[in-house]
Amino acid sequence: MNPSFLQRRRLLALLPIATALLAACGQRTPKARPIAAGSTVLALGDSLTSGVGADAATAYPAVLQELTGWQMVNGGVSGDTTAQALARLPALLETHRPQLVIVGIGGNDFLRQMSAAAARDNIRAICRAATDSGAQVMLVAVPQFSLLAAGTGRLTDHPFYAELAGELNLPLYEAGWAEVLGNARLRSDQIHANAQGYRQFAEGLAQQMRKAGLLA
Repeated sequence: MNPSFLQRRRLLALLPIATALLAACGQRTPKARPIAAGSTVLALGDSLTSGVGADAATAYPAVLQELTGWQMVNGGVSGDTTAQALARLPALLETHRPQLVIVGIGGNDFLRQMSAAAARDNIRAICRAATDSGAQVMLVAVPQFSLLAAGTGRLTDHPFYAELAGELNLPLYEAGWAEVLGNARLRSDQIHANAQGYRQFAEGLAQQMRKAGLLA
């Protein structure tokens, strides 16, 4: 058979795949809807959300309320794992009816060397439950915590947060906690921020929200 004929057949066979790829590249991820001042926003998390190492007035949700004008609900419980946050989420959604849920959980799973796969599944379920309630979701990446890593200041986000953000088409705030907790001047102890650290985190989060379209 003529080699040039075979080449043409291969090219024709690949044409539908190439067309689909080009179409996908041309699609843009839709921007989030802006959250109006005065809207209720839930921050779901653990001690980094509740503000351990500082106080309620300087925890990041309080600072974020100051920066945005939103009515922030601090849904942080010290020591919470992803499974515990998932279990108490329905009551929080029912009580507060938030327009936006900020999901920043997972550090205690990592510190206790619990299953990363289970943590990922729990966070996926949290995000889907929030979305099903009508809220938008902002996912916050959490470092791969260990006391050794925190002590050396070499913290990096667990990769599954970026994977989940892509899978669920969610805006993601990356490296916020890694930068704060990797800097001894911004920590109250090895795994918690101080007031200055919580403010830096909140300011970075607000900036990322503007980029995502959640904050005008």
